[in-house]
Amino acid sequence: MKLYGVTGWKNAGKTGLMVRLVAEFRARGVTVSTLKHAHHSFDVDQPGKDSRRHREAGAHQVLLSSGTRWALMTELDDAPEPPLSDLLAKLAPVDLVLVEGWKRDTHPKVEAWRAETGRPLIAPDDPTIRVVAAKGDTGLTDRPVLDLDDTAAIADFIASQVGL
Repeated sequence: MKLYGVTGWKNAGKTGLMVRLVAEFRARGVTVSTLKHAHHSFDVDQPGKDSRRHREAGAHQVLLSSGTRWALMTELDDAPEPPLSDLLAKLAPVDLVLVEGWKRDTHPKVEAWRAETGRPLIAPDDPTIRVVAAKGDTGLTDRPVLDLDDTAAIADFIASQVGL
């Protein structure tokens, strides 16, 4: 599986770029999976539903399945968050895995950046960022800068980098 990340500060446009890239690659016939890092606790099941009740009762894992999809939830309890490599190993094979977050990992990344957020670029101090997808002048001269809204160009860059 090929791997490419999307990173950037909060409100930089990471999720929007991820969604557009998934749609773009799918339109090109590429199978895609995604991993999203969250810096907070989250739930994927709803209060009062059976799967939530199982988990709240103390189940370590709850697998929910239907004719449409299945989901496996695992409680970490007090264990540390698994590294990205362990999570990638749980995915079924696809052509490309897009990863949102994990900015400190060593996989290649595109940085989503908007001047209006007032946050500095991560790229100058991070060689794993191979391209910046920007809204505004970055001042970068050591790597490509593409328009954040030019999804096709960003997908072309990623495809060329991973050999798709």
